[in-house]
Amino acid sequence: MEETFRPGGLPVLIGSLPLDDHEAAARLVFRHTPEIPLWVQLPVFPKEGMIAQFMPGLPGLATVEGRTCIDTSAGNFAADLAAFYEDYLAVTDGGATLDGSRFALTPDMARGFYVFMDHVAALKTPPVALKGQVTGPITFTTAVKDQAGRAVFYDESVRDAAVKLLAENARWQIRQLSRFGRPVILFIDEPALAGFGSSEFISISKADVAAALGEVIDAVHAEGGLAGIHVCANTEWDLIIDTPIDIVNFDAYTYFDRFILYGEAVRRFLEAGRIIAWGIVPTSEAVANETGDALAARWEDQAAQVRKLGFDRERILSQTLITPSCGTGSLSREHAVRVLDLTRAVSRRIRGIEVDR
Repeated sequence: MEETFRPGGLPVLIGSLPLDDHEAAARLVFRHTPEIPLWVQLPVFPKEGMIAQFMPGLPGLATVEGRTCIDTSAGNFAADLAAFYEDYLAVTDGGATLDGSRFALTPDMARGFYVFMDHVAALKTPPVALKGQVTGPITFTTAVKDQAGRAVFYDESVRDAAVKLLAENARWQIRQLSRFGRPVILFIDEPALAGFGSSEFISISKADVAAALGEVIDAVHAEGGLAGIHVCANTEWDLIIDTPIDIVNFDAYTYFDRFILYGEAVRRFLEAGRIIAWGIVPTSEAVANETGDALAARWEDQAAQVRKLGFDRERILSQTLITPSCGTGSLSREHAVRVLDLTRAVSRRIRGIEVDR
């Protein structure tokens, strides 16, 4: 992690918006979070769903009975899997470029990424940092299914390929964004980890989760990026905190009381200089009744509890990002814009900056 990067309470967003225009989405991002802008996913387009967007490039990708899946029963699957690993070794050990490879996002898959790059290139004042995102390996491999409807997580060869696809995509994003000479943050979006330990994931071990996350985190670090993880509900936070992750993003609006139960792990995390991204702005209908003052006061109350772990407010603020609790892709446009307004307002209030009227 770059020790010189201290967010100091700046705002940053989670990837999705409920729009159908990538230019309009980018303008919203740069208006509300110009310090740390990000590229946007618009799930109104089926290819930009958080699972669908990262499926191209997987071996065995097929449509079976109208359903996109990994068809491990196909006669050419073994050859397709071998070709995947040949491509992987070519970009990791053989000197081949990631550009144009199966690991890169294309304009057809992620127009928002390319619109974002154009907007950053046109800036007169460079941002503090830039943010990208990739679907987390646990969320991805438990959502992608084989031809029989079984999650590919439980097929070790497909799981391994899927994790490597995500890791190399993260590397590609960081290389692209690093062209602008600013720190690059890459969030690993892991909503499925909210179910970790439940009956649905009873056969998934902590070691499995740590290994999959670790491979993606290591890829981010190998390119000089900062690795963040976003979980939009409660989970076993010590599992996350004990990975080499640089930034932990959680729903502070709803689950702070669960997060702070892991006080010793949180203390170690902050002591190591890492960053908490507080999802203090709700992405539910509750946002209609919230104000910047009330949410800033909520953050101050929560920070006071963290101070009991041995940190003063200045230290906590220096290692703080302010975010929505989740993406806004499923909200109305009105509520989504309200989320963005409040994210910026809370950040400015806790930093002691006069709020725009």
